[in-house]
Order: sequence, then C-alpha cells, then structure tokens
Amino acid sequence: MTEVNAPYGLLAEVTHRCPLHCVYCSNPLELQAQQDELGTDEWLRVLDEAAALGVAQVHLSGGEPLARSDLEVMVARASQLGLYTNLITSGLGFTAARVQRLVAAGLNSVQLSVQGEDAEATATVAASLAFDKKRQAAELIREAGLPLNMNVVLHRLNLDRLDAIIDLCVEWGAERLELANTQYYGWALRNRQQLLPSRAQVIAAEEVYTRRRDELADRVELMWILPDYHEKFPKPCTGGWAKTGLTVAPDGMVYPCPVASEITSVEFSSVREHDLSWIWWQSPGFNAYRGTDWMPEPCHGCERREVDFGGCRCQAFALTGDAGRTDPVCTYAPDHGLVVAAVEEAERAEEDRESDVASLHYRRPSPRSAL
Repeated sequence: MTEVNAPYGLLAEVTHRCPLHCVYCSNPLELQAQQDELGTDEWLRVLDEAAALGVAQVHLSGGEPLARSDLEVMVARASQLGLYTNLITSGLGFTAARVQRLVAAGLNSVQLSVQGEDAEATATVAASLAFDKKRQAAELIREAGLPLNMNVVLHRLNLDRLDAIIDLCVEWGAERLELANTQYYGWALRNRQQLLPSRAQVIAAEEVYTRRRDELADRVELMWILPDYHEKFPKPCTGGWAKTGLTVAPDGMVYPCPVASEITSVEFSSVREHDLSWIWWQSPGFNAYRGTDWMPEPCHGCERREVDFGGCRCQAFALTGDAGRTDPVCTYAPDHGLVVAAVEEAERAEEDRESDVASLHYRRPSPRSAL
C-alpha cells in the first residue's frame, strides 16, 4: 500500500485569460473559455475544502489571475483560513490601488515573471509590449512591502544572456529568482525546435548560475531548474505523482500537476462533482500513478524508482502517447532515442536566431476563450 499524505500546496488556476502569448506557455493548447470558469462562490468553496484537506499554501495563477475582478475576495478567504497566499503574475494589470487591495486582503507574496532583460526580448517571447509594465509592477510590489520573487523561463533564445537577466532582476529588487529551464509541454513542446538549447549553451549558463549564486548569496536566492533533456535522469514527477500538491484548473477540473490535463488516457474529476478530499484520496486520476506498483521495467527494478518515480507522466504521454511508460529523458528508457534525437537536432541548429524567431508559434486565445 502506497502511503499518501495530505497535499501541501494548491495551485489555483483561476483563469486562462492572459495579455501575453508566451511561446513556452504550459497551459493547454485549447484554453478554457471565460464562461466556463469557476465562479466566485465555487472558488471560495474550493479554498474551504483545501484548508480542511490540510493544504498550507495557495498559489494563485492562470493565465493572468489579475484578470479576475474577484481575486481580492479569494485572497481574503484564503487568509481567513490561515493559508499562505502567493500570486503568480505577469504584472500586467497591477496598479497601486490594486496592490493595496490585495495587501489589505492578506496577500503574502508575489512571483513576477520576466521573459528577458529588455523590451525586445520580452516582445519576442510574449508578443506583447509588456516590459515597462513589468518594471512598474516590480516597483509597486516592493513599495507595498511584499516579497518580490521573480521567474524567468530559459531557452535557446535567451540562455546566452543569463548574466544580463540576473542583473535586471537584482536591479528590480528580487529577493528570490527562479531560473527555470524550459519544460517541454503545451506551447513549449510545439516550439521545441526553436527553443531547445545546445549542450554548450546549457553548460555555459550553468556556470553563470553557479558564479552568480555565490556572488549574490547574501542578497538574492537563485534557483536553477534543471534542463532535463540534457540530464542523464528525469526530474521527479512533482515529488511523485499526486504526492505533494494539486492543481484546480479554471473550469474546476483537478489534476496532480498543471500539465496533466493533456493526459487523455486518465480519468480526472471536477470540484463541481466531488469535493477535494475525495479527489485527493480516492479518485482514479490521483491514484493512477502513485507509488511504484504501476511502474514498468526498467523503472520497477531500478534503484532510482523512489528517487525520480519513473520521471514525468506528462512528458511520457507527450512524447510516447502512453503516460505509463518510462520518461524518455531517462538514459535507460526504451524511448530515450526520442530525446536524443531532439537534442541532436538542437546541436545541428544554426545560430541564426532570426530564423528561430520567425518560425515561433505564439500562444493566442482561440475564439472560444477570447478576453
């Protein structure tokens, strides 16, 4: 019997609406329409059930959560329940008044995303003139006395400018900076040919990270999210499938992670039909890949089976069509050749970044999910 504990965190994806169109967005290719989103009362019930289940932290995300006019109501309820609240935002939609309302509601921290070190890099990745608005958002967050955490997704088009990106985040007052090498799901998988860096780029960037981490140790916490296509073994699947947290999508569907909605072979449940407790403990979707009993070989007999848990189920499904297979990133995986071929293609890619940019596929709302 697999031991299951209560979840620590809830990722509340309150909307898929977003003013940015990032080429690495991990949201589904088919976005949820505004009319299908959970209403205010439904989200408040979700927060009540999360607190009763044992959740300690709520991360309010999207899309862009600031697109919800009732965001302050959600923050206030979470605060009343004793939950730590973190807002994950592009910064677009922040005003001094909005920040003050969120602080008054009990917001604890903000994670602000940036796409690069200047306006051109931001426009290239997000198809939006958002850079100055992000700078203003950082100022408002600091002035409000909130901790400023920042996040940048790294890829072939910006990895060589990591020093400048770190400088920008330090200048804007980040207390914590997550350097997140692209994970190839959703739009990032569709753009993998343009985004996957060479091994030489990764090695050089990791050296920059190590140097700057040591330099900034007393000022900014730097985190490096591994570029798993270039690793020997895969990253753990969120610490193991349905082990530490859960994600509620805008329409109320509940997943072990924000990308699992792409796995069409697993039955997932909705908060409109079941409470979070039943979904966490008993639902078929959350029990599908818990523990190690489900594992095929070579995972089942591998000494790493409780280290990386067979890798990422979403990545296995995206690359092979079978969520139960060994993550192809693993050097022992039967499908490892799929990742090897992708990396080799990146190694052969020309250094012509203009060609890469010209062929990017941007995340844009479909007609059914327009703002």
